[in-house]
Amino acid sequence: MFTMIKMFKIGLILLVFLSFVSCSDEVMEPLEKDKVYNLSFPSYFPEMTFDTSGNPVTKNGVELGRKLFYEGRLSRNNTISCGFCHIQENAFTHHGHTVSHGVDDRIGIRNAPAIQNMAFLKRYMWDGVIHNLNEQPIIPITNEDEMDSSMPEVISKLSSDSKYKKLFKSAYGDENMTGDRVLKALSQFMVTMISADSKYDRVKQGRENFSSEEAKGMNLFQQKCASCHSGELFTDESFRNTGMYYNTQFKDAGRYRVTLDQSDWMKFRVPSLRNVEYTAPYMHDGRFYSLEAVLNFYSDNVEDNPNLDPQLNQNGHVGIAMNTQEKQFIIAFLRTLSDKNFISNPKFAE
Repeated sequence: MFTMIKMFKIGLILLVFLSFVSCSDEVMEPLEKDKVYNLSFPSYFPEMTFDTSGNPVTKNGVELGRKLFYEGRLSRNNTISCGFCHIQENAFTHHGHTVSHGVDDRIGIRNAPAIQNMAFLKRYMWDGVIHNLNEQPIIPITNEDEMDSSMPEVISKLSSDSKYKKLFKSAYGDENMTGDRVLKALSQFMVTMISADSKYDRVKQGRENFSSEEAKGMNLFQQKCASCHSGELFTDESFRNTGMYYNTQFKDAGRYRVTLDQSDWMKFRVPSLRNVEYTAPYMHDGRFYSLEAVLNFYSDNVEDNPNLDPQLNQNGHVGIAMNTQEKQFIIAFLRTLSDKNFISNPKFAE
């Protein structure tokens, strides 16, 4: 009996000792080997513009970027993340807000654009000031009306977080946190946001058919809208003055702010129309709350001015001639560009 009790006590002491050793001198498991993230998209899509040689897209890099996308510490007061204005269920736009909202309830000057198919674009932002997706996040991070922070400040906050140390090591091979790595991880996450599973895509692939209204709408769209909203992304990425009045509240003259060339006054980048059903309000300042209002503007309210795009001033007619029924057909077609899987895919959500 004594021997059994003695052996039990010795075993208990040994167990406590081993537990102490395992807690105080824990050995981390080796990190899972990083793998290339395969970007999948239809063959009829344009070629990727994103430089994967300069910023290889990997599973761990994308996961780091996803965490950073929803990280409030990218802002000065730790409250505003990228995901605050770019909400997935609205195709990563800021639904209900005409323009971006930032720290201390500050208001920006532009509507948050959708984040989708960015791997194929050549320019970013409404005025095209950014040419490289790796550099795009620096604009909202440093803008005083949005995140109002700086890369040194961001790095200072993240460097004290052990979880981020692990994420950076898994993505880059070591724990070194730099502004360049933060930006590249964010862009890796953004290039995975490929929307290519709408009804339009399924029809194009021969897996579904348009309704009569949708087919009529597509024909009308090709006649009246496709000169600007062309290609499989439904944008030619040009900058155009579409006859909108100058908003004195925001004082935003578009491309002119970049070039200071008077010929660029009130020219804005033509946005993609994929998922347009989900991205209200519309235009660079969110002035229209419905697709009907947008088409009503183009049919009846385009302002003639010396800088108006020639496509909107033909044969003495300013705007785009459309009757009420034609507008409804066009909207029926636009709704076929909605990708329900894209806005509900859990791989994007925090």
